[in-house]
Amino acid sequence: MEKQLKWKRLGWLGLLASVLVTGCDEAPSANRQEDTCAEPMSLRVEVMSSDGAYIQGASVTATNLESNVSITGITDSRGVTTAINETLAPSPIRVVATAGSHVTHAERVEWTCDACHCTPVPDTVTLKLQD
Repeated sequence: MEKQLKWKRLGWLGLLASVLVTGCDEAPSANRQEDTCAEPMSLRVEVMSSDGAYIQGASVTATNLESNVSITGITDSRGVTTAINETLAPSPIRVVATAGSHVTHAERVEWTCDACHCTPVPDTVTLKLQD
């Protein structure tokens, strides 16, 4: 009986030690500094039909006008994608959307950059599909 009680106590101590050790992982903590430069800034793109309905599943492509590098995203159930991000900066980009055989006019977006991020100007673009 005494042996069983000793093992139970050691089991609790082992559990307590494992809880204390797991506190040293990389999980978020109120006392840790967050790297605000790590997450890239995104352009919000909304795609609408010619009658104003938001379009799910539209393909949105942004192309850097100097390097010709592109990023493509697909709109969600609200007709929005945030896949276009500052990795295309600092040069201006051209943004266009397609859904089936329908295409939007291209919109130009500039970037304003600081030491940490490049922010799209404007930060939201609404593209309307042409009939």
